[in-house]
Amino acid sequence: MAFADIHAHRTGKSKNIFARILDGMIWIGENNRRVQQAQALHAMSDEQLAERGLRREDIARHVFRDIMFA
Repeated sequence: MAFADIHAHRTGKSKNIFARILDGMIWIGENNRRVQQAQALHAMSDEQLAERGLRREDIARHVFRDIMFA
């Protein structure tokens, strides 16, 4: 029995424009200072958050407090 793979695997410069735009948007999101701060807070235990006066559900509100009005 034969098997044929008809999907071309593209890498590097041969990526289409939409994949490159998406990669750029992901890079921006991952390197955002606020996102990194939120990730660091999420990595803490509930006790560590309590020492900072935070609850897990308040992390986003805390990190984005100066630009989020809720």
